[in-house]
Amino acid sequence: MQTSNRFFDDLAKVASGAASTLVGVKQEIEALARQQVERLVAEFDLVRRDEFEAVQAMAANARAEQERLEHRVAALEEKLVALEQPAPTSGGI
Repeated sequence: MQTSNRFFDDLAKVASGAASTLVGVKQEIEALARQQVERLVAEFDLVRRDEFEAVQAMAANARAEQERLEHRVAALEEKLVALEQPAPTSGGI
C-alpha cells in the first residue's frame, strides 16, 4: 500500500510541475503576442482613441466657426451691395 501511495504522490508532483510549466508558457506566449500587437500598432502609426476624439472636437469647432464666418461675410456683402446701388433721386423732369 505504501508504494501505491508514493506513486500517487509522485504523480501529483509531476502534474503540479507540468501545470506550473504550462502557466509559465501561457504567460510567455501572452507577453510575446502583446509585444507583436504593440509593434504592429506602432508600425501602422495608429492614433489612440482620446487623441482621435480631441482632433474630432477641434474639427467640429473649426467647422462651426467657418459657418459663422460665412454668414457674417454674406451679411457684409449684402450691405456692400446696398451701399453701391445708386440712391433714387427725388424730383422728376
